[in-house]
Amino acid sequence: MKKILFIDRDGTILREPEDEQIDSFEKFQFVSGVISALRFLRQHTDYLFVMVSNQDGLGTPSYPESDFWPTHNLMLEILHGEGVEFDAQHIDRSFPEDNRPTRKPGTAMLTPYIDGTFDLANSYVIGDRETDAQLARNLGCKYILLNESTNWEKIREIVYAGERTAEIRRTTKETDISVSVNLDGTGKADIETGLGFFDHMLEQIAKHGNIDLYIHTKGDLNVDEHHTIEDTALALGECLLRALGDKRGIERYGYCLPMDDCLCQVALDFGGRPWLVWQAEFHRERVGDVPTEMFLHFFKSLSDSARMNLNIKAEGENEHHKIEGIFKALARALKMAVRRDIEHMQLPSSKGIL
Repeated sequence: MKKILFIDRDGTILREPEDEQIDSFEKFQFVSGVISALRFLRQHTDYLFVMVSNQDGLGTPSYPESDFWPTHNLMLEILHGEGVEFDAQHIDRSFPEDNRPTRKPGTAMLTPYIDGTFDLANSYVIGDRETDAQLARNLGCKYILLNESTNWEKIREIVYAGERTAEIRRTTKETDISVSVNLDGTGKADIETGLGFFDHMLEQIAKHGNIDLYIHTKGDLNVDEHHTIEDTALALGECLLRALGDKRGIERYGYCLPMDDCLCQVALDFGGRPWLVWQAEFHRERVGDVPTEMFLHFFKSLSDSARMNLNIKAEGENEHHKIEGIFKALARALKMAVRRDIEHMQLPSSKGIL
């Protein structure tokens, strides 16, 4: 079944001015990166391109019907010259107050695509507003919203090479853990493990790795912290491994950074062979509510479960800074290693397997 890209126009293909009306050539400007991204997707994927837009903008009643909106035609001519063709256009010319079912997020003008002959579950709505996200939900599609953290280069990568997300549930007699990861996220974190300092460290992975991270752990803290920390590492490592998929196009390797008196280095390799080198000494029994001996266990379990080589070194006097520097360096190393080059989607290994 054919997959579809339902693409918004104003604010997504063309920049939307402050008055939200692209009603003159002076206001005509493409969104940065959109032409090259659409050309790439047109050349390298088999998605149908369907433009879906409300009247706002180019469809102003100031133009006679026969003119068919000069700026709209100019946009299509420029895209055509760059190898970008739309298979269909659906433009509702009503006003918001009309509240017609053909107006996004209504699906009335998209009925030809909801008869079961198209793969809507693996199709996308690409837009810049919540109405575009709601349209996707109404159609049963996925969606990507253009915003400050998700530009057309990122949209191109996700549509072409796939989303890198994973989630797992790990339940034992000692812990109950839910983890989800989005390697192409924006650094959002929702962390609850019952250990405040541990939560703070895991949040560093999300923030400095640009990874969306959800971790909720219920552990036998009435016994001690060991199972909670170790099992969380195992679940997180497995989630990272799943999200990486076949690892094609990734950088594979990745960082050292200073934090006040400390210098922390984390080098990693997603080569499929788990190994941990740990050169960090702690002289305090605890940092916050976490025993310092558990940091070694965390990174050993993470390395084993994610099947990655971790080499960790830390120098300095302040124990808090030392461990926080390690987590931040891990985040930066992850950010480097999972970076994907969709122009070269080869496996980064001479063996042919990772």
